[in-house]
Amino acid sequence: MARYTGPSTKIARKFGEPIFGGDKYYEKRNFPPGQHGLAAKRKKAKDYGNQLKEKQKVKYMYGVLERQFRNTYNKAARMAGQKGENLVLLLESRLDNVVYRLGIAPTRAAARQLVNHHHITLNGNVASIASTQVKPGDVIAVRERSKSLEVIQASVASTTKYSWLDFDAKALSGKFLNLPVRAEVPETINEQLIVDLYSK
Repeated sequence: MARYTGPSTKIARKFGEPIFGGDKYYEKRNFPPGQHGLAAKRKKAKDYGNQLKEKQKVKYMYGVLERQFRNTYNKAARMAGQKGENLVLLLESRLDNVVYRLGIAPTRAAARQLVNHHHITLNGNVASIASTQVKPGDVIAVRERSKSLEVIQASVASTTKYSWLDFDAKALSGKFLNLPVRAEVPETINEQLIVDLYSK
């Protein structure tokens, strides 16, 4: 199986930040994984190591595999504007990420599962491909028969609002108003390191 299905806290500890969202286990053990943890002698990372680590972090964060990530970067490079910002905006406009941002799912992995299991509609049609690019004006909603799912109800109760999304909690329906401005994306991503990595 290509996609990582192991403990998410271990990966978060590896990168030194809770990249999968709130994690009570990370808060308890916010030091590097391994037998020695903080006591281990770690070599000073070089430029390439920092660039690779940033790319790996973003891949884990958005749940994207290597080929998908490379294709997304190539698409961002062909767009007008800065490559790094375009990359982040393309990742933010993936259907699974939009479902997560709307508050329909507690994590991106849960959002991907809801999409794969046909619980989400895009412009009135059932959507089953998590990597679908959502465009401004698109309407994302929960299918009528899926609205009573416990995971959805629990997640909607603690929704965070974003300026580029409009969400109706009663109807469990949201609208993608526009692409976000890079400064509005809350994740700590140094996209320039990724650009430098792929520019070699």
